[in-house]
Amino acid sequence: MATTDAQPTAQDEGGHDINDITRRLLESSAKLSYDPATEVDWDTPLDKSFHGMSPEWSSLYGTRYWNELTEDQRKELTRQESGSVASTGIWFEVILQQMVLRDIYSKDPGSPEFQWALTEIADECRHSIMFARGVRKLGAPAYRPRRAVMELGRLFKTLAVGEAAYASILVAEEVLDVMQRDWMRDERVVPFVRTINNIHVVEESRHMKFARDETIKRLEKAGPLRRNVQALVIAICAYFVITSMWNRDVYRNAGLDTERALAEAKENQHHKSMIRSSCSGLMDFLASARLLTRPAKAVYRRANLL
Repeated sequence: MATTDAQPTAQDEGGHDINDITRRLLESSAKLSYDPATEVDWDTPLDKSFHGMSPEWSSLYGTRYWNELTEDQRKELTRQESGSVASTGIWFEVILQQMVLRDIYSKDPGSPEFQWALTEIADECRHSIMFARGVRKLGAPAYRPRRAVMELGRLFKTLAVGEAAYASILVAEEVLDVMQRDWMRDERVVPFVRTINNIHVVEESRHMKFARDETIKRLEKAGPLRRNVQALVIAICAYFVITSMWNRDVYRNAGLDTERALAEAKENQHHKSMIRSSCSGLMDFLASARLLTRPAKAVYRRANLL
């Protein structure tokens, strides 16, 4: 990432100096960052009169099964689902941190880009701890993706480079950002979750800016073959991230009939439309970067992102 006197200055899609961008991100981080250990109310017992997420984001919202549930059952379901989404966030943040560390391994520690990368990793460490404490306070277990997906994640974090790494980071962050903007404003959501979401939205806005700029920068010299291969890799990553957010065990842990819930969630057009809406900005960006190829689109449609 770093530049030297013998190298041309890296620029983003608008022709701006990358070092200038990272300097501004560092300044923003210094002025507007949070310590979840003190900002979040961890001590007040969980108030079960609240939802864990905006109910409209529940995988069962609008189904016949949802209409049969009591209000207490709906709230318990959204708390479990919120825990599942947060657990998936932790899983991918760990992958993200390793990819970024690999990327800066041999770079100039004095460069703003190197220092911003470490700042981002520090943010993600705090976010993962914050999510983990939030999941536990919601009364949810540590939900994990399926074993095969976990192993694919292990492979991806080891091999992904360049635009595939940064665009995949953007995929996970963009989707969570849209969801959490709804949840943090929703007074039906338990207050400590709203605080968690607010912290994450504010700090991830800087990470998304960096990921977009890095994706564009890495694609500058990409030929058609590389661009098409990377577009498919990014789409496959997106598929597994999105489909892992709602763990099947949330229904059992909420006291519901798992098989019926899975069947109705699979056909829930409302939830599919909510997921698609959360990705509209992301899809626009991928299209502008020429990463929305025909094979990639097929994967995104399968994940209900298009």
